Amino acid sequence: MIITISGVAGSGKTTVGKILAEKLGYKFYDIGTLRKQMAKARGMTIEEFNKLGETDSSTDKDADAFTINLAKTEKDFVMQGRTAYHFIPHSVKIYLTVSPQIAAERVVMDNLNPERNSASKTATVEQIEKLCKDRDNSDMLRYRKIYGIENFADPKNYDLVLDTTNLSVNQVVNKILAYAKSKSN
Repeated sequence: MIITISGVAGSGKTTVGKILAEKLGYKFYDIGTLRKQMAKARGMTIEEFNKLGETDSSTDKDADAFTINLAKTEKDFVMQGRTAYHFIPHSVKIYLTVSPQIAAERVVMDNLNPERNSASKTATVEQIEKLCKDRDNSDMLRYRKIYGIENFADPKNYDLVLDTTNLSVNQVVNKILAYAKSKSN
């Protein structure tokens, strides 16, 4: 079974994906981390890389090609990526959402990670909230332009939509596991 996880910044996509994959004994792939590595290789922050993507589609297409190829060669994995649901339509498609305030607080905490390649490392919660909104808008613009995806956040694109605002990571993981189990029966 392939599970794809998409959602807004700060909703817990990566954390949930890693734990979910571990519980299932699957590999975990994180397109966000792949794109951050691509940005770093170009000497850019992820924000700069996303902005470049508004005029240079290779910033998305290289990561999306990885997604497409992986789905052709592996059958049991969890992937976190905003457009993974689109490129792996036979996956169990999960979308995570969260209130903007909680998302910003989570991103501020995540920015304490020294491996994070972001211009927002020292930003306040209010600044992060604006950066998250700007990121969502940039992603929407790129996906519409490159793939004709009008709204990656549209709940109709997903099998299960969870608001993680008031849920623990384990609660989110358990809800996804229960849903995935019901789909595999």
